[in-house]
Amino acid sequence: MKRPAFTLMEILLSLSIIAVLAGILAPVYLSFQTRNDIDIAAGAVVRTLRRAQQLSFNGEGDSAWGMNLASGAVVLFKGSSYAARDSAYDEIFSIPVNISFTGTSSVVFSKFYGLPGAAATINLTSVNNEIKTININAKGAVGY
Repeated sequence: MKRPAFTLMEILLSLSIIAVLAGILAPVYLSFQTRNDIDIAAGAVVRTLRRAQQLSFNGEGDSAWGMNLASGAVVLFKGSSYAARDSAYDEIFSIPVNISFTGTSSVVFSKFYGLPGAAATINLTSVNNEIKTININAKGAVGY
């Protein structure tokens, strides 16, 4: 009795279908991944800004708190500026390195009032030129 088996033609047809599907789905996946990267970065920046504002408002450590944005990282810091910060209190959150930013890179909130030094705008840009804009108004409201 002869066992049923795959023919060479069936195997080649199956492999070609898989190759076509992979060729179509790979760019779609990369597009979704890029959108996800910019959403992750925007969320990290907004959460860090709000945490810095809350810590300043509460007078945590009897100091102002702020957020600094660098390539691949968002840093929550204690102090009146990033340069004069107390690095022992730094909280560093990584963001995708393929996200670039323009605008304000450092925002400090005043102790007890939680107000930023000035209104600020941060633009995050992905490799597909998708842009997320984060605004901090003079009253300290953070949104995007």
